[in-house]
Amino acid sequence: MEKLRIDKWLWAARFYKTRSLAVDEIDKGRVRINDQEAKPSREVKVGDTVTLRQGPVIRTLVVRGISSQRGAAPVAQQLYEETEESLRRKAEAAEQRRLGSEPASSQEHGRPTKRDRRTIDKAWNSRWSASIDP
Repeated sequence: MEKLRIDKWLWAARFYKTRSLAVDEIDKGRVRINDQEAKPSREVKVGDTVTLRQGPVIRTLVVRGISSQRGAAPVAQQLYEETEESLRRKAEAAEQRRLGSEPASSQEHGRPTKRDRRTIDKAWNSRWSASIDP
């Protein structure tokens, strides 16, 4: 087997869980082969360069093997080789995620307890009035 459809190859190389997910990503323009827009039926061969976007990370791969069967992860990793620049960008993105603040950590207390709600209600009722007269 010298050539294989890109959607099958991406599925076999374990970049996407199903072929339909691979087809969706290809149709959205997130996969390129040799710097050309790809279609799901486009065939890849050994030596082709595949560029795909997974979230914020753009990965550049060189096809090293062809397999139409989805196998174990160590076997799937032998189907491609990631470029040095792609590995560097992937590491930088991981570092940015690690250093980035979690929105939930900015909240000090979280959800108010029953006691907190009562305190808030008392403060609200003492400061504000629905009537016009003071």
